[in-house]
Order: sequence, then C-alpha cells, then structure tokens
Amino acid sequence: QVQLGESGGGLVLAGDSLRLSCAASGRTYSSPIIAWFRQAPGKEREFVAGISRIFGSTNYADSVKGRFTISRDNAKNTVYLQMNSLKVEDTAVYHCAAASKSRREVPASSSDYNYWGQGTQVTVSS
Repeated sequence: QVQLGESGGGLVLAGDSLRLSCAASGRTYSSPIIAWFRQAPGKEREFVAGISRIFGSTNYADSVKGRFTISRDNAKNTVYLQMNSLKVEDTAVYHCAAASKSRREVPASSSDYNYWGQGTQVTVSS
C-alpha cells in the first residue's frame, strides 16, 4: 500500500503562486509515477500534471502548460507542483495520485492510478 498526503493549498489572489506537496509513504517503490488531478465543484476530475519518479518525464494539461511545474525529490518521496500565475479557474480540490506501473510516458487517465490522496483545496480569488 502507498499513502499519499497533500499539503500547500490555500486562498490566494489571481496572479499569485502556490506550491503543493505530495508526500508518499508506505511501499513507495509501488509509486513510480505521481500525478496531480483536480476537481472543481460541479465538474469532472481532470488531469493537471504528472511525473515519472524514475525517468523524470513529465506531462501537463494544456490549461496549465507554462504556468505549472511538477518536480520530484526522490530522497524525500515527495512530488511538488509549483503553480504560478494562478487564475480563478484553477480553483479546485487538488489530489495527488500514484500509478504502480512504471513507464516513461506519464498517463493522464485517472484509471491508470491506483492510490489517491484526500486532496487539498486551492481557491483563487479575483
């Protein structure tokens, strides 16, 4: 089993930055890929960004490219999501998720992920 814990959410103004953290514990070798998904009220969960902890490859949703950066610190079993130039439409609960299958290409489908954190709220106000 892998446990995932998110932190770093909060209330910010449009244009501000936040950094989310996802700390993995337990059988962390079973989580070679970590991704962030988000879900806004009344909307479906959507992929935001993901990273392969082994290959370092990344994948981003078009809506966040150029604004968000995902990175990892394998020594700390932690993945970060640096979010810059935040927009009101970025408001959502952000969940990190882990996929147990190692691959170079980071999948964007939630069905590829086996473990999920409880989420952290990000609210961007105008």
